[in-house]
Amino acid sequence: MPNVRPRPAAVSRLALPAALFFAACAGTVTTQTQTPAAPGPDPRGITAVDGLKVGSITLTERPTGCTVILVDGEGAVGGVSQRGGAPGTRETDLLDPSNMVDKVNAVVLAGGSAFGLDAASGTVRWLDEHNIGWDVRIAKVPIVPSAILFDLPVGGNPKIRPTADCGYKAAAAATNGKVEEGTVGAGAGATVGKSGGGNRSMKAGLGSYAIRLPNGLVVGAIVAVNAVGDIIDPDTGKIVAGVRNPDGSFADARVLLRSGGPSQTPRAGENTTIGLVATNAKLTKADVHRMALMADDGFARAIFPAHTMGDGDTVFSLATGTWTGQANITQIGALAADVMAKAIVRAATEATGIPNIPAARDLPKR
Repeated sequence: MPNVRPRPAAVSRLALPAALFFAACAGTVTTQTQTPAAPGPDPRGITAVDGLKVGSITLTERPTGCTVILVDGEGAVGGVSQRGGAPGTRETDLLDPSNMVDKVNAVVLAGGSAFGLDAASGTVRWLDEHNIGWDVRIAKVPIVPSAILFDLPVGGNPKIRPTADCGYKAAAAATNGKVEEGTVGAGAGATVGKSGGGNRSMKAGLGSYAIRLPNGLVVGAIVAVNAVGDIIDPDTGKIVAGVRNPDGSFADARVLLRSGGPSQTPRAGENTTIGLVATNAKLTKADVHRMALMADDGFARAIFPAHTMGDGDTVFSLATGTWTGQANITQIGALAADVMAKAIVRAATEATGIPNIPAARDLPKR
């Protein structure tokens, strides 16, 4: 059994009697008043973007889970970039700039492969109960795009996977406090460094990062990293987590690829990095789409290789419009790529290892 420390917003339904589970989830819902942060990195992560809340549920038995990014009010303008070769998604077509719906109420990231898409149904149910959604006069239909990653081989029983109940509880637990990172939520079963074959991978997880400019513009990212490739800190060029040699050192996927040495061909659908970038700027649907496209560069900066045929890499984007300054999409998109790369690195550095799959923090310092 994985030794994952229980957290208030990471409750396992399967590990608790129903009454205790509902009570535990109810206890995680908090209301926090945030004072304006100083310019620079914001320690809260993506919840530094006004109007966003994040909640995660972790099923610690395997582990796996889901993460919900909830939008206050009537929703936010949304977009998506999908460049991986093996995606598992829901409600992405309506994010096309040429299509009508221009508001998103929540985004769901989940483990569990295609089974995990069911988590979005639970978030839809929670929003429906709170009368939140796209107004079609006779009802308000919640708009909840979602994406999944493949973590079924990790930690044991593949029958343990996120369900609609997980999506419901994650929405109910969402707060605007500091984002919980590491081996939680959608990143609970995430691993990286699989281009070298079996038993050489490492643990990754969920990461988040945000930056606030002096003029009040905020851009943030949240990402669950389950990549074929290695995680590389773009600021230093050094590997953070990836394919390991027998002595525990990094094999370096870049060296393996360039030398023609041993490399595992990724199997379709068995990996995937999924995330979201957001800003408090007021953007059009076309601008938000461009923001997602530019944020995808963060994948290429921090993951090698990225966007393979075995990865379903997907980036969602949101603009809450609470900032009244003049929006510059080139600047915002560039910042989105930057915060996404940093969030990917945090997904590796904040992760906790599980049996036979160490995390970066478990490796000896060299």
